[in-house]
Amino acid sequence: MIQLYHNPRCSKSRETLALLEQTASEQQLRLEVIDYQKTPLTLEQLQTLLTQLGGDVQAMLRSNEEEYSAASLAGADSLRALQAIVTTPKLLQRPIVSYQGQAVIARPPELALGLFQKVNP
Repeated sequence: MIQLYHNPRCSKSRETLALLEQTASEQQLRLEVIDYQKTPLTLEQLQTLLTQLGGDVQAMLRSNEEEYSAASLAGADSLRALQAIVTTPKLLQRPIVSYQGQAVIARPPELALGLFQKVNP
C-alpha cells in the first residue's frame, strides 16, 4: 500500500496525489491518503517515517513556519523535533510518500515516482 501524508491546501501535495492516483491505478496498488493536520501523527509514526526517510529530522521540518523559529528547532535533536511535529502538525514537511518501508519527501512531486523504481526495479 502507498501512503501519502497530505495537506490538501498545498499545491505540491495535490500534484503528488494526482501522480500517486495514476501510479496506484496502473500498478493496482492501494493508496491511503492521510491528512496529517486532521489526523496528527503519533511520535511512533513519526519515528518510523524518519527512519524510512533516512534519518534527517531537519528535512522533515518546515523551517519557513513561524512555529519553527519560535520553538528554536534549527539543530534540534530528533526527539525534540518530532515532539514539535506531534504538537504542531503543520511543521511536518509535505508531501511525504511511504511505500514498502521506504519514504520520500515529494518536492518536486516527481520524486515520489523514484520511490517505486527503487522498490520495483
